[in-house]
Amino acid sequence: MRSSMRGLLTALAAVAALAPTAGAAAAPSPSPAAGRDVTVLPPLPVRLGEGRPCTAPSEQTAAGGTWAVPALGLTRAQRLARGSGVTVAVVDSGVAPGTAGLSGRVTGSTTDCLGHGSFAASLIAAEPRKDSGVIGVAPAATVLSLPGTDARGVPSAALVAAGIRQAADRGADVIYTGAALPTGRVELTGAVSYATGRGALVVAPAAPDALPEQETGPADTPQPSGPYWPAAAPQVLSVVDFGPSGTRPSGAPAAYRPDLAAPGDGVVGSGPGGDGHYIASGSSFAAANAAGAAALVREHHPDLSPAEVVGRLLHTAYPADVPRLDPYAALSLRGETGADRGTAALTELPAPAPEPSETGPRDTALLVAGACLALIVLLGAMAVVVPRGRARRWTPPGVD
Repeated sequence: MRSSMRGLLTALAAVAALAPTAGAAAAPSPSPAAGRDVTVLPPLPVRLGEGRPCTAPSEQTAAGGTWAVPALGLTRAQRLARGSGVTVAVVDSGVAPGTAGLSGRVTGSTTDCLGHGSFAASLIAAEPRKDSGVIGVAPAATVLSLPGTDARGVPSAALVAAGIRQAADRGADVIYTGAALPTGRVELTGAVSYATGRGALVVAPAAPDALPEQETGPADTPQPSGPYWPAAAPQVLSVVDFGPSGTRPSGAPAAYRPDLAAPGDGVVGSGPGGDGHYIASGSSFAAANAAGAAALVREHHPDLSPAEVVGRLLHTAYPADVPRLDPYAALSLRGETGADRGTAALTELPAPAPEPSETGPRDTALLVAGACLALIVLLGAMAVVVPRGRARRWTPPGVD
């Protein structure tokens, strides 16, 4: 299955544990670096096959940091805000008890067979640990876990819509949904409108993490390209992933008119319970990083409406085919960020910037990520680099 191959290649391409923790067995690197072994994190399952057991806690821990931390500028951003006092609802497969980095800050659904919700919640809000450099974007935020899937982690429009509405009723400031569904326009658009009217910002992926094998077809067959719900609904912040190279992986599902891009390819997060980590790729994880950034903005600028938060995130993003998330700029920018600008951002996004030169730096985030990767090489923890495809060019709303 292509989704399984993509997860395997991502796991090999983005080796995130700089050193194994005590008692953890180090898996040999597929491309030995100076004869040294490095820890390879297990890939998070995209879905559970028939009869497959629930995802177990990972036995591997990423001792070092990950490329997404410098790419997002979290060290600077978290000096201004850490998500304190902000509730982020995670409408997904649940959050398992004891998920690393979330102790004492999770309420709601506490079962997670798939592991997706636990992983996403850690990207949003995991606090730092002494034995690892992995950290969530908003490590002081409270997580409200609500089911958006069945017991096996399969999402449905009805469950996601109910989760969004319940999150709004329970006072969530930011609502993250992990699903990108090809159906459910009416009920999900209504749920988003309901939540927005109660002051919550909904963040969702602009593409599924993987397509079922029967939908991919031969190599020359066009993939489905959306729309996907709830991301396509008005007032939702729709997010697509990119990786350490600045592009999406070759063969990644096509995104439908994303508003924003964020790290989502080869990202590291907590498994469902336990102290270990998994590695994963997909727009749902980019949306989790964006939801964490929205939580930072909601703490630092508590008077902003959901539309104004979106406006600030979009107008401070790095120029690219799809603007790239910059949490520090969103927190620190002074100037016009009022309701008019924020509302416009939800309905008419700025035109994409010209394609950057291939010989120059793509953006500041990638320079920082490159420096981080160079340091990893010096330490002897090299990873196999999988060739990436170019990011799909974003199409403004209303243009077919």
